Amino acid sequence: MADSDFPMDNGASCLPIPPDEEIRIVSELIKESELNLKEGNLYYVISNRWFSSWQKYAGPCVGILSNDEQSSNNSEHANEVHSEIAARPGPIDNSDIISNENNCDDNNLDIHRSLEEGTDYVLVPQKVWERLLEWYKGGPALPRKLISQGVGQKQHSVEVYPLTLKVTDARDNHKSTVKLSKKATITELYELVCKIKGVEQKKAHIWDYFNLSKSTLLTISDQTLEDANLTMDQDILLEVLLDRDRSSHSGMDSVGNELALIPLEPPRSSISIAGGPAMSNGHSTGSSFNLYQGISASSSLTSLDDKNDNVYRGERGGLAGLQNLGNTCFMNSALQCLVHTPPIVEYFLQDYSEDINIDNPLGMRGELALAFGELLRKLWSSGRTSIAPRVFKGKLARFAPQFSGYNQHDSQELLAFLLDGLHEDLNRVKQKPYIEMKDSDGRPDEEVADECWKNHMARNDSLIVDVCQGQYKSTLVCPVCDKVSITFDPFMYLSLPMPSTITRTMTVTVFYGDGSGLPMPFTVNVLKLGCCRDLCTALGTACCLKSDELLLLAEVYDHKIFRYLENPLEPLSSIKDEEHIVAYRLKKGPWKTKLEIMHRDNIKSGDRKLFGSPLVTYLVEDPQFGANIEASVHKILSPLRKAYSSTKSHDGKEDGFISAGSDEQSNISSAECESRTLTTGCIEQEGTSYGESSFKLFLTNESCLSYDTIEKDSLIKPSRHIRVFLDWTGSEHALYDASFLRDLPEVHKTGFTVKKTRQEAISLFSCLEAFLTDEPLGPDDMWYCPGCKEHRQATKKLDLWKLPEILVFHLKRFSYSRYLKNKLDTFVNFPIHNLDLTKYVKTEDGQSYVYDLYAISNHYGGLGGGHYTAYAKMADDNKWYHFDDSHVSPVTEAEIKSSAAYVLFYQRRSKAQMEGESQFHTGSHRQ
Repeated sequence: MADSDFPMDNGASCLPIPPDEEIRIVSELIKESELNLKEGNLYYVISNRWFSSWQKYAGPCVGILSNDEQSSNNSEHANEVHSEIAARPGPIDNSDIISNENNCDDNNLDIHRSLEEGTDYVLVPQKVWERLLEWYKGGPALPRKLISQGVGQKQHSVEVYPLTLKVTDARDNHKSTVKLSKKATITELYELVCKIKGVEQKKAHIWDYFNLSKSTLLTISDQTLEDANLTMDQDILLEVLLDRDRSSHSGMDSVGNELALIPLEPPRSSISIAGGPAMSNGHSTGSSFNLYQGISASSSLTSLDDKNDNVYRGERGGLAGLQNLGNTCFMNSALQCLVHTPPIVEYFLQDYSEDINIDNPLGMRGELALAFGELLRKLWSSGRTSIAPRVFKGKLARFAPQFSGYNQHDSQELLAFLLDGLHEDLNRVKQKPYIEMKDSDGRPDEEVADECWKNHMARNDSLIVDVCQGQYKSTLVCPVCDKVSITFDPFMYLSLPMPSTITRTMTVTVFYGDGSGLPMPFTVNVLKLGCCRDLCTALGTACCLKSDELLLLAEVYDHKIFRYLENPLEPLSSIKDEEHIVAYRLKKGPWKTKLEIMHRDNIKSGDRKLFGSPLVTYLVEDPQFGANIEASVHKILSPLRKAYSSTKSHDGKEDGFISAGSDEQSNISSAECESRTLTTGCIEQEGTSYGESSFKLFLTNESCLSYDTIEKDSLIKPSRHIRVFLDWTGSEHALYDASFLRDLPEVHKTGFTVKKTRQEAISLFSCLEAFLTDEPLGPDDMWYCPGCKEHRQATKKLDLWKLPEILVFHLKRFSYSRYLKNKLDTFVNFPIHNLDLTKYVKTEDGQSYVYDLYAISNHYGGLGGGHYTAYAKMADDNKWYHFDDSHVSPVTEAEIKSSAAYVLFYQRRSKAQMEGESQFHTGSHRQ
């Protein structure tokens, strides 16, 4: 901090107290502050760089969001490790987060924009800051106020970035900056500006000067700056009345000349969303609404804040951009997709006043629908002039505080809120009836589905339901009692997983328990939330498992069986990527005794050392003698005999195993499986003379710490599990190729199973099929089974039952966990025309479900930032355009497909379109 421009107190702190005492005091103060949340409380911003070093010293601090990986990952042992390893940090140092750019006259320091809480900074209550400052000194202090947001149920949040406004003084054109809370009133704005400028309030007029254009005179009142639609870094204009001519309201214009301060025409108060549109001067044009022709409309929400200088002169509508108000590209992208949705455009350009539901407790008193409708009308009336959606953003922040401020958000999350909010604001059902849902109870699906849809429509009836809502069938099956529960639920969009997010690649080595083939590793794809039964099914398909065979899974550790995975419902999450899993291919039957063979080799000292993978088979005879054991060992080792393995090709092997990267392992046909079985069968017949080698076998126990020699006539004590050591000598190594037992591949190892080749494209259909695949519920999403009367990890299956006119697909590119955030940039190949989903719809209504793409919301870059744009097709000329905030440009159809595609918008073809295309193709064929 020696080079810092900011004042800090680096004086010696008082005698340090123990770190565990520091964390105790801080934790108690945090709990106390959480119990006394109220607007106006002070919080302090602290650099996470310094705070992380303090946590390493004192221990993890519950209640403070700080994503320090080292301290978080070791939180279980933090109390014992931190105080021993980490040194006491130096003075508090906020220099890395302080910005020199926007600091203004009120001595409140600003911090860099777009910082992320928990990663770049932390927020601590005032009393915590005071204690830390007492113990460590340093700084500088960065106080921020707690504000409440939202309508109805208030949400508290710390205003980390106060509203910054650029003040232009009309007297001399001097520019300065002021900062104050967005919850501050216009009265407080006047007080602050007049204090800085040394002007009497009664002589001052402050204008909303957005885009350097006088739009609205800000009148002294208790209206908040947020409600006045003032946005971050925008301009305001200060005009000062002249003493000599106050009676005539004379003032100064922006270049210092006298001017008459004429109040602007106030906005109209009556709702005007029907009939002919009004020009900006208030006179009706008398023209009718047209979906694809430019119009100029106005309503009660017409605000001069967003007024355009141009008046409609016949320009084509729908090609206007949206100005970025500070990280609002996510909002602009979602809005452009919605305002280019044909049935939504048609609806909002007509009279929808009767549908406004101001009494719906789940809605926003109709204000969101009116704000959206007004914005849509402007976008379809402004030609190519971009619009600043400040009024809409203000309504959004009011009703959805999670989208307030100027941080980047998710366009899909905004889209979900908008569709739901518009539905509730336009819900034609004024009084929702209570409806008790019935169980399916074995009734036909059609009957249950119709009943559920009628019940849904009895409570939900709006434009959004009409065009955007479909229905899917959800089937839950209990893994214990097989109880089946079927429900039919509405949906507004489909969130499709990328196949790689729900599946995992697993490599398992398959051994033949009867000695009929060589061990072979197989790599399969299984559901991440699947169970061992799913793994066995996938392996069975890969290795051509016969109907009279089964697979016994086991984990091998330190050349011994660490555990058998015999429970088919054992979750695959219990198998880690670095583990070694094997599967023993065995005949089905009334097996009595499991024989486990472990291999030992000579080392120089004369001791024995375990090596390779154990072999497992089942014994039928009872009682067991040493000769039976030896015969089984001969049989199971027979494929490894060098006399016969030399005739086989070893191409593509690594230490006896076929490389998991080779095509051979995953493309074994049934014919090849049959050929291999026949070959090994011949080998077995030729090698049945077991007298060639007499193995040294030793009976051991589960701990493998003691063992007894096995002779041919030794009677083996009856047991369901017999473990033996097979000692390899020079003669065994001469007869058998032990390399097939060594070097088991890990379950998943990057570079071993994944080739360094161009990533294969994923189709939209593969994403949809992944969405419709049977999937076990996660451990945190257990289902209460009415049969078992317990929570169970049921299997869930979704099926499409009813598809809407407008079908929205959300590609789940983002994945989150406690310590990891990730974005998948995989290219998804999606149809632009003729997306035929008929085969996926389970209801037998005889209809075709064919869709065409009309809009895309794109996301470029990584998490916590990046940039959103949109592609949309104009229906009148069938051409595509790129909407990048204010900039709108034509693009070709070939350009709209990219790995940035995030949300896809499709419209179903009408019967007339389907018939017209059919006639066109028929006519072309005849010609």
